[in-house]
Amino acid sequence: MKLSEFKFDLPPGLLALYPAENRDESRLMVVHKDSGKIEHKVFKDVVDYFDEGDVMVVNNTKVFPARLYGNKEKTGAKIEVFLLRELNKEMHLWDVLVDPARKIRVGNKLYFGDGELVAEVIDNTTSRGRTIRFLFDGTDEEFYKTIDELGETPLPKYIKRDAEPEDRERFQTIFAEHKGAVAAPTAGLHFTEHVIKRLQIKGVELEPITLHIGLGTFRPVDVEDLTKHKMDSENFRVYDKTADMVNDALDHKRRVVAVGTTTMRSLESSVSASGRLKANEGWTDKFIFPPYEFKICNSLITNFHMPESTLLMMAAAFGGYDLIMEAYQTAIKEKYRFFSYGDAMLIL
Repeated sequence: MKLSEFKFDLPPGLLALYPAENRDESRLMVVHKDSGKIEHKVFKDVVDYFDEGDVMVVNNTKVFPARLYGNKEKTGAKIEVFLLRELNKEMHLWDVLVDPARKIRVGNKLYFGDGELVAEVIDNTTSRGRTIRFLFDGTDEEFYKTIDELGETPLPKYIKRDAEPEDRERFQTIFAEHKGAVAAPTAGLHFTEHVIKRLQIKGVELEPITLHIGLGTFRPVDVEDLTKHKMDSENFRVYDKTADMVNDALDHKRRVVAVGTTTMRSLESSVSASGRLKANEGWTDKFIFPPYEFKICNSLITNFHMPESTLLMMAAAFGGYDLIMEAYQTAIKEKYRFFSYGDAMLIL
């Protein structure tokens, strides 16, 4: 398929700048693949669509405050450093994006806060990418605590406002456990303890995977021929118990639902030759777009995504291109809220 087939006009007012007041009271569009039927619900109604023995797989990655603001030595020029991934724990080496890039050169020292954190630029990786080394003498725990105190919640640039204290909690799922993501697995943001308890009472199993979301999730596709687009690699892990529970559900013809596109990518990156889910960990750059035959999940919970995004492409691959693009037009007409803090879609 072509990039231009995923273009649509999104009214700016539908891009959610803030989350719903209560996580589980976001709206929920339910799309039935077989009949093409579309229902309009509230997220907590998701419980009604699952029964005993069904398995919900969630991403338990934890977002860290990856956006740092600081100053260059000597000139004092203001700079932004976005932490992408830790390259070496002992040396505090990080892969980062910097802004304004033209001012940040190899050898520069960067100061954050009142000098509690100092970094040196040691390599250029891309036009905006740098490798930096934090000059820090304390323990690992003290280092991460300092990052936590000085860093800002990394709201995507699409959300055109400054991060606020409330974002620390709301841009994090209640499953968040393993720190390493620079963006939230947004389909999971709608879950509350109450919804989880109701699912458990019905006998629905919730099992985790971990995929640490990088900025590549939001990188625009800039080639018309989708086969030529390359996804950034992201670190993931599928656990033994999760694989066992999912395979058991498949054996008994139960629902297996991926909560989010990141979960779906992890599961589809861990399929054995016999079509079973296997425990696995490593890096995945799997890019899913139509047509694609899904091996594991038969349901997907996802948010409403931006035009021409890889996330929309995966949703269209799962739900069927025509039906999902029709659902998006319905969402615009019904004024659903889009993107990270927006509403949800359940594809059955």
